[in-house]
Amino acid sequence: MEKENASLLVEFILVGFTDQPEWKITLFLVFLVVYLITMVGNLGLIALFRNDPHLHTPMYLFLGCLAFVDAWLSSTVTPKMLVSFLAKSKMISQSECLTQCFSFVMSATTECFLLATMAYDRYVAICNPLLYPVIMTNRLCIQLLVCSFACGLLHALIHECFLLKLTFCETNIIHHFYCDLIPLFTTACSDSSINFLVLFFTSGSVQVFTILTVLVSYTSILFTVLKNKSVNGIKKAFSTCGAHLFSVSLYYGPLLFMYVHPRSSQVDDQDMIDSLLYTIIIPFLNPFIYSLRNKKVIDSMAKVLKC
Repeated sequence: MEKENASLLVEFILVGFTDQPEWKITLFLVFLVVYLITMVGNLGLIALFRNDPHLHTPMYLFLGCLAFVDAWLSSTVTPKMLVSFLAKSKMISQSECLTQCFSFVMSATTECFLLATMAYDRYVAICNPLLYPVIMTNRLCIQLLVCSFACGLLHALIHECFLLKLTFCETNIIHHFYCDLIPLFTTACSDSSINFLVLFFTSGSVQVFTILTVLVSYTSILFTVLKNKSVNGIKKAFSTCGAHLFSVSLYYGPLLFMYVHPRSSQVDDQDMIDSLLYTIIIPFLNPFIYSLRNKKVIDSMAKVLKC
């Protein structure tokens, strides 16, 4: 009888940020503006890198892919959230919920590996500038990108397979503004301890590997720059790497707190704030972080505006 009841539960209710009607229109307009700027900024960067021959280098190839993943990540979460602000019903079907969760895990994981790839690219460019064209060939760049997306796909498939084994029969209320892994685990009426274990192991492995790659790369860069004792070299290195380090710090902080830090299995408002940072705010900020401190990007934008 329990299995029969569990099979009847095919919809969830996304609670979202607030149930107060007076805030819904304001939040809708705010997040709509943020989403539009996010899409224009990230897709604009992709178009800029594609059309300017001077930006056809590995650094801007990786940055263009990061912009694509940011637009993808934001589009996974924001449109459904915007609809929930205006719609009377906050229902989401189980298939749509699982699809949203899969897309989120894949895009977020891919971004982790892309940030690590970009750190490695900067390490080669600064620590081995003469060998940079030899090491960072087109073939290696494509291999790194394919590996990043493949790891994201594999990570998402693992969690999707374990999610499909859960039964949802006690409650269909998800205390979140999108279908994330932890809220779904806590909603299940079957034992989800193995899901939490797999989440801790896989997410921890992804984040430890990518963070170590970033730290080792930038530590090597720091020692190389300080060893040269060139003021211009130091300024150029920090100008090139500062934006990436800032973006990495913003992205990994909430992710570590959300998925790796030991915590209660219950979802609260702090979880939604953390999720808001890496699903909506960071994709919104990244085009500004990477373009405003990059002279080549600014010059290319100026040419486009003149034309």
